[in-house]
Amino acid sequence: MQETTILWADDEIDLLKPHILFLNDKGYKVKTVTNGSDALDAIKTENFDLIFLDENMPGLTGLETLAEVKSLRADLPVVLITKNEDEPVMEDAIGAQIDDYLIKPVNPKQVLLTIKKILDNKRLVTAKTTSAYQQDFMSLGLTLNDNLSFDEWTEVYKKLIYWELQLDRLEDTGMLEILTQQKAEANMQFSKFVEKNYLKWVQHPEDGPTMSHNLLANRVFPLLDDTPTFFVLIDNLRYDQWKVIQPIISEYFRFESEECYYSILPTATQYARNAIFSGLMPLEMEKQYPNIWQNDEDEGGKNMYEEDFLYSHIQRMRKPVKFSYTKVLNYEAGRELMENVHNILGNSLNAVVYNFVDTLSHARTEMEILKELASDEAAYRSLTLSWFEHSPLLDALKRIADKKVRLIITTDHGTIRVRTPSKVIGDRNTNTNLRYKTGKNLAFDAKDVMHIRNPHEALLPRQHVSSSYIFAKEDEYFVYQNNYNQFVQYYLNTFQHGGISLEEMIIPFAIFSSK
Repeated sequence: MQETTILWADDEIDLLKPHILFLNDKGYKVKTVTNGSDALDAIKTENFDLIFLDENMPGLTGLETLAEVKSLRADLPVVLITKNEDEPVMEDAIGAQIDDYLIKPVNPKQVLLTIKKILDNKRLVTAKTTSAYQQDFMSLGLTLNDNLSFDEWTEVYKKLIYWELQLDRLEDTGMLEILTQQKAEANMQFSKFVEKNYLKWVQHPEDGPTMSHNLLANRVFPLLDDTPTFFVLIDNLRYDQWKVIQPIISEYFRFESEECYYSILPTATQYARNAIFSGLMPLEMEKQYPNIWQNDEDEGGKNMYEEDFLYSHIQRMRKPVKFSYTKVLNYEAGRELMENVHNILGNSLNAVVYNFVDTLSHARTEMEILKELASDEAAYRSLTLSWFEHSPLLDALKRIADKKVRLIITTDHGTIRVRTPSKVIGDRNTNTNLRYKTGKNLAFDAKDVMHIRNPHEALLPRQHVSSSYIFAKEDEYFVYQNNYNQFVQYYLNTFQHGGISLEEMIIPFAIFSSK
């Protein structure tokens, strides 16, 4: 392993010989200088991994030397050592991007801890995280074979995402590959679980989890009081994507709680989001609102009447609720939301649907450059984070952060990266979604799907007497026989939704309040 080299600049360097000898014994090579100018000359001609700077040196002070060091080597870690405990000095050092700050007199172990924290941090974190996941791996593996409840499946998924986010930060790709295999095993078992229980959940909701159609009644309406509630639904936001944007929201709002609910099937916007706002399953929407419900074969937009559905849902509560509904489909609409957000603070409920992540997933399928930018799960999360940090949505939330409000962040369904093609045959009226199909005389590989022969049992519309639904399980995606190989390659590793997976069905639901 390459020797770690440290530069130590202190006008009283002779007094630090015990420290130097201690570090030499620990395997570190230490070069010493007595002033800032010599320190700058040294880093121009030699490579160092870390610099210790005395704050009070003749000539260039430690802070002045620090500024010069950063202009020469912005990546070089610098530790300031000083007798001065004044707060302005500390603030100046932090503002100058110091990596650590030690108060004299320092002892050798204190110095060693600082070195390890700065230089060995990645290695130590990698070792600790890898060891912790290895210990949890067996426990998770055994849990997957248990007869889990819907709440226990939520906890399993949360734990898998926790480890995925932890392992993402490491350079050890081997452990991440093992986790990916474990997630695949979890999705196989979860698909069996959903196939066994889904009809019971929708027919007897009191025995199932909170789902799309009872989300507002179970989780939102009971909260409505004199505090304005902003219900923000970011379309297509998976739990892992939620976890990377949560810290940003927590900077401006006080985190209250986080739960999950289950999306109905199909895990597609037309079904799941309409179910949220109407408080009804798709079959019930078709029966009660035949003029506005749109089936897959119908022409026109499938999510054009969410505000009407929400109005009717609130009316059924028999409780007066002043509300607004805003749908954001593009950047201009997002700016308009930001500029007008204060005007809706008088409402008890403000529903906001933000469509960027769904747009991103579709664009990624069609645009080569986005396929590169979001090439895998980690990159997809990173792109989502970058969008959110610079979005009008965050600007709008900042504008209400100092008001007394309640903020709910959720979504309607997630997506899964598809890897396994599955052949399907249907007539020309069969819908185009890659994760679910509905139509007459569907032909498919039974092991790849959950088949709903009688849609009414799942409270789904049936356009024809012989219509049925099939839902892709795990990471399958449906491909027709025509141009099979071409479409297999085109859609491979794209993010799709509509079927059965942990990523698509287990949905984040977080509540915040004003700080």
